[in-house]
Order: sequence, then structure tokens, then C-alpha cells
Amino acid sequence: MDIRNIAIIAHVDHGKTTLVDGMLKQTHTFRDNQVEMGQTTILDANDLEREKGITILAKNTAVMYHGTKINIIDTPGHADFGGEVERVINMADGALLVVDAAEGPLPQTQFVLQKAMELNLKVIVVVNKIDRKDARPEAVLHEIESLFLHLAHHEDHLTFPVIYAVGRQGKAWASYPEDMEAPGTLEPLFDAIVKNIPVPEVHADKPFKMLVSTLDFDPHKGTFAIGKVSQGTVTPGQSIVLLNENEKLGSFRIDEVFTSVGLARVPVLSGDSGDIVAMTGVSEAAIGNTIADPSDPSGFPAIHLEPPTLKITISANTSPFAGREGKFCTARQIGERLHREKQTNIGLIIEENGGGSSFVVAGRGELHLAILLETLRREGYEMQVGKPEVILKTIDGISSEPFEEITIDIDASFVGIITEDLGRRKAELLDTHTDDRGQTRMVYKVTSRNLLGFRGDILTKTRGNGIFSTRIIGYFPEVPRVPKIRNGVLVAFETGKSSGYALTTVQDRGKALIGPGVPVYEGMIIGLNNRQEDIDINVCKFKKLTNIHSANADIAIQLDPPVVLSLEQCLDFLEEDELLEITPLNLRLRKRYLTKLDRTRAERK
Repeated sequence: MDIRNIAIIAHVDHGKTTLVDGMLKQTHTFRDNQVEMGQTTILDANDLEREKGITILAKNTAVMYHGTKINIIDTPGHADFGGEVERVINMADGALLVVDAAEGPLPQTQFVLQKAMELNLKVIVVVNKIDRKDARPEAVLHEIESLFLHLAHHEDHLTFPVIYAVGRQGKAWASYPEDMEAPGTLEPLFDAIVKNIPVPEVHADKPFKMLVSTLDFDPHKGTFAIGKVSQGTVTPGQSIVLLNENEKLGSFRIDEVFTSVGLARVPVLSGDSGDIVAMTGVSEAAIGNTIADPSDPSGFPAIHLEPPTLKITISANTSPFAGREGKFCTARQIGERLHREKQTNIGLIIEENGGGSSFVVAGRGELHLAILLETLRREGYEMQVGKPEVILKTIDGISSEPFEEITIDIDASFVGIITEDLGRRKAELLDTHTDDRGQTRMVYKVTSRNLLGFRGDILTKTRGNGIFSTRIIGYFPEVPRVPKIRNGVLVAFETGKSSGYALTTVQDRGKALIGPGVPVYEGMIIGLNNRQEDIDINVCKFKKLTNIHSANADIAIQLDPPVVLSLEQCLDFLEEDELLEITPLNLRLRKRYLTKLDRTRAERK
């Protein structure tokens, strides 16, 4: 069979998943009456992916085009999920680099292109969204050429085909179109793939061997080990050995072999060299293991991943409300679930802390960790987490910390606000320019530690108009930590239910994080102070009833709506002496020491 294996790589929100939708629909992967024909972002089936509008998990699908099977690997575009890209891109022989015709190449574009070039993949550039009013395809193509020149390992990398596309309309052109409204299809894209992406190397005469690039689980069939067959063929009932590099982990027998047809897995009698297959029967397989014929028990090198840069401590909930809202509340249950996560989310590092009572979880960034916590929360887990901390390293005897390059696109009117904020965070300006649309792009270098909390700040200060992206650029000598940027908090000093009458006092002092009728406990954070210090406040008091009539007695209390923080914003909010209580129903910010006396004692130590 004629096969092409391609990865679709891009910065977040540049339209690659939408482009895959068109590829699936136009190759008649679905019947005309199937529900998928009316859906968008078909591969983003995870609830969190649909809510956030981003790809989190890498997925593979396949389409047939004029007798050629095209295996498509859809990858995440957010830098925090770079581990997903790194573990699946080795299955591809080429890549589609999708770039927004207005935004141009951004930090993650550089990251994924660098990974593709390290593996020597043939790249096709897709300049997408050329129908945007602010599209600038010619300038963006020049920026892409500069990026290739910067990253290329040899001359072959500098020649690449360019396709222009409007992904959401399912149209593509081999050259810039004169009329974008004319009928069109994705045929020019398919033709470019068949013509330019190399056929995978086929070693059918050698013993079977495959690197496990991803895992999937089915309650009936068990674990699916998924990867590209590097040599030989694999058939149901075949005996194999499982290897970690050259260390033998065990012997197994293949139960079933599957290949992808659209979104479905179809059982086949054999998986051929060069094709991407899934197999059952190897229950102990892990990502990075090699599955091989016993006659050739040598494994592939393990998948190399960029190391984590941020860590949080997760432990069982210890608040007065512990166990009320979650199904899984103990440290043992949390630990078991985290170790299951480690099987597929190989970008995580999980270590037990304090005899198994808490766990240090290290990941690639705030979003990477927030998605994990939100997933656990939706599965019924209850826990508490501390402030995210950067992972320090000692390099040549010097304590070093991770630095990030942050690229910000904002309206020129917000430049002063953002410059002031990043100045307080000790960020170093690397580049800035304003285009003819009045959009300013600023590039800064800043430590990951000083950048914590910036996500919420930029959205607030630019009224949701600020777009920014980051990429880790390496470890550099540690710099002084910036003083606390956030104001102090309002802390409940009584357990009970909040009252509208008491919340008027909160409103006078700052911003409330809760509304009336909400259960609170001593030490719970219920608001943000207007000043730098923390204040203890009673939010449970009710107005005393008297028999004296007052003209103003029955005037309704006017309360501003409370500030509702997302899980990511709560992680940004935390300071060293605070914790976030996470349950399936609520997110509660609290002090690490709940009573005023305990907090005072802790400060004196």
C-alpha cells in the first residue's frame, strides 16, 4: 500500500485541527448523514479541549486519497504540551507547518519546526486563514523563510512547498488565489503531500520492530500500544518481547492489530512496515518502549523530552470541609491516579513527598499542570495544592533558573500598561515593533518565576485583548525574586455562611471572591484587599433585629458580583503561605495555617 505519514504542527489557534476536519470530510471518511459531517474540531473530543478551544492530546487518524493512505498526526499547539509533540512526531516522515496569515510564526511555531528539523522531516508550509481582514501573507512568508534560515541544519531544509489555505472553508491553493470566494477544495494540499512527503522506509524482510509512541485504553480490550512499524510485519497471535532500550522487560503475545480509518480503529490481519498501527496484548507497554520479534531483541533509544520547569505539591485536602464533595479524597487514591497519569502523560515527573502523604508533580508550565488538576477534579478527586514553584538547577556550580521568551501582541494603546507590569517583573525587552494595523509585538526575556501570575494580569489590564505566548529558552543564573505584586487578601475568621450584610464590609475594603449564602471556614480567603496587608474579617454576621423603625431599614443591599477565578487564575493567585482547595464542586483559596494565632506563630519562626 502507498503510505504517507504526516504530523500537523503549529502554534496554538493557527487552525490545524480545523484543517484536519476538512481533510477528513473531503476524503469521504464519513457518510454524508454521519454526525461528524456537521461538527468542527472533530479530533478534539476531550471536554476540556472543546471548552478551551485547544488541542491537549496528540491524536492520529487516517484518510485515503486516490489510493494513497495518509496517516495524520494532530499535535497540540501550546508550549506546555510540547511533550505530546515530542513523543508522536517520530512516527511521521513529513510535517505540515500551519501558520496564521495575520499572526505569522510565534514561539511554538519555532519549537515544533525545530523538532521536525531535528528528525529531518520534509516540511510543507501552509499559510492559513488568508481570508482574515488583517492577513499579510507575503510578509508572513518572509518571516517563515527567516525562521527556516535560522533553524535549518542543511540546505535541503531551505526548500519547502507553500500552500495557501482557508481551513474553515476547506479550500487550499498552490499559489496565492486571485479570488478566495471561488469554489475550491483541499486537493492542492493532498497533491502536495503525495508529491513531497517521502514514502516511509520499508524493511518488510527484517524481523518486526516498533517504538511505542502513544498508549490508549479500552475497558474491554485493555491497553493499546500505538506506533509506526519500523520493520517487518506484525500479526495477531505473534510472540514478541518488550524492551526498554536494550533491557528486556517481558515476553507477550499480540491479541489484535488495528489500523486507523478516519476516527475508527479497524482490526487487520497484519500491520505492515511503514504503517501506524495499534495493538493489544502488551499490557505492560509504556511510551518509549520497543516491541520486537524475539529473533532481534534490540530496542530503540528512549524518547528524549525537554525537562519540566515548574512543580506543585499535591496532597489530600485538610480543610474543615474535607471529604464533603469528592469521591476520592485520600492520599493513596490521589497517588494511584497520578501514577496512572504518568503512563500516558510522559512530560510529567511525579515524586512522593513525606512518606506518601503528598506528591510533587513537575510539568512544562502552568497550563500543563492546571489541565491535570482540572481532569482529576472532573473525575471526582478532592485535593489541595500549593503555589507553583520553578525547578532550579545547579550549572557549573551556579544556581540557575528557567527563563522564557514571551511574545506579546497588543493594541498600541496598551503598551505602557504592559511595559510597566513587565518592568516590575524584571523582564528584559529584546524586540518591539508596531505594524500598519496598529498592533504592537513585544518580545521579552524573563524568568519563569517572575512570570507567574502574568496570564491573569494581561487579560485584566488589556480587557481581554492581549495575546501572548511563551517558550522556554534555557537555564540562566538565578536573579533576585521580585517582591509580591499582588495585594493582600481578606480572610474569614469565623465558620458559617456568608451574609449579604457582612459582604458590604468586604466590598468597602476590596473585591469579594464569594457571594452571600456561601459556606466559609476560618482561614478561608474570601476577597482581595485594596491594600498590601492581609485583613481578617467576619463575613458570617447578620444585621441585628430591633423594634425601632428606620426610614432606611428596608433598603436592599447592593452587592457587586463576586470575582470568580478559574483554576489557572487560582494557581496564579497563590502566595507562599496559601493553598488551593480543589473539589469537584468548588475551588477555595485558603491560608496554609487557618487560625490567626497559627499564622502569627509561623511568621515569627
